[in-house]
Amino acid sequence: MPIKQDPRMRASLRRPSLSERTTAAGRDSLDGRRRGIAAFLPFAGPALIASIAYMDPGNFATNIQAGARYGYSLLWVVLLANLVAMLFQSLSAKLGIVTGQSLASHCRARFSRPTRLAMWAGSELAAMATDLAEFLGGAIGLSLLFQVSLMTGLVVTGLLTYIILLLGQRGFRPLELLIAGFVILIGACYAIELVIAPPDWAAAARGLTHPHLADSGALTLAVGIIGATVMPHAIYLHSRLMIGRIPTHNDTERRRVLRFSNREVLLALGLAGIVNLAMVAMAATTFHPGHSDIAEIETAYRTLTPLLGAAASFVFMASLLASGFSSSVVGTMAGQTIMQDFLHLQTPLWLRRTLTMAPAFLVVGLGLNATDSLVASQVILSLALPIPMIALLILTNDPAVMGPFANTRALRHTAAAAATLILALNILLILTALGVELPMTW
Repeated sequence: MPIKQDPRMRASLRRPSLSERTTAAGRDSLDGRRRGIAAFLPFAGPALIASIAYMDPGNFATNIQAGARYGYSLLWVVLLANLVAMLFQSLSAKLGIVTGQSLASHCRARFSRPTRLAMWAGSELAAMATDLAEFLGGAIGLSLLFQVSLMTGLVVTGLLTYIILLLGQRGFRPLELLIAGFVILIGACYAIELVIAPPDWAAAARGLTHPHLADSGALTLAVGIIGATVMPHAIYLHSRLMIGRIPTHNDTERRRVLRFSNREVLLALGLAGIVNLAMVAMAATTFHPGHSDIAEIETAYRTLTPLLGAAASFVFMASLLASGFSSSVVGTMAGQTIMQDFLHLQTPLWLRRTLTMAPAFLVVGLGLNATDSLVASQVILSLALPIPMIALLILTNDPAVMGPFANTRALRHTAAAAATLILALNILLILTALGVELPMTW
């Protein structure tokens, strides 16, 4: 007669999942049983996921236009935007680590009902603009590579990203490792592009160190670059990703996790910044001298082959596909966080996936220009960006929320200056759109 096994014994014999092993390794790091890089690795993942938002197809669209039209002169905008992104992503991670709640959850608890509903609406609009860019990017890549319609590319992109999202049901680590693979692929592709088309390093250095906006078109692209780089949905998502990942029991452990988190932000977003700089430099080197009118991803792809050879266009397309698929996953994760934590409303994954795909299908169905829609989505993101930035500043500055981890005076001033700069650029864009003449020589 077979012996019935105690369910608790079966559970004890079960091999721990990858996520459970990562959590255990993180505890070993906090307890001092792991040192060096081995102590850091269990904490790597959240910033890598957030960094994909800074290399999405919206970046491709704005960076190609910036480099083709204005050469290296807008590199300073990319650098500035990436530094601001590092600052606010680290603050978002700190909020999640210290309080155990996401930014959206804090907004729901802290602000009045009308205010939080307005914040949710603006954030949801930003999430939809994000998904528009990401879906279109993946669809454009598939349509160019396999000569299928843009609508077919959208359907395939939606199905592939849904399959990737299902990995999240197996714990946090498998999805983190897959996203890390996409990040490495995108970075490798642009390293190859810089070898194929070496930039003018002296001109690039001037573009990085001499802020200049030539005209209103440069202003629009500058705001679009910031909107494509400093992502509202990534700020919301990062705080959520830190919750319960590796539990902490006291302030000493929280400080150590915070140090690991800040290092990961520097590494992950530093790589994203280099990729964005490389995108602009490649477009400036390849298109600006004789093809400055290139404004579409499709045209850039087709032009690369006669200019630099088939290898360059293939590498460009590989990076675009990796960006489109991975950023679509991250965009859906962020959208779920925003809706769930602002409204306490759970939505099935398939429903959220359908809602986020709708704007992209609308753009393609109406026959609108895909790259122009990508750039417009990044401007919308930049206009929505002050919402999470200001909320994050209010919360992380408050000792009642953060205790001893509240922002220092220097950090408060630096973050406030960054938020003010974003607001100022947005105001300039609105004034320009309204037809106000501005002296565009600085």
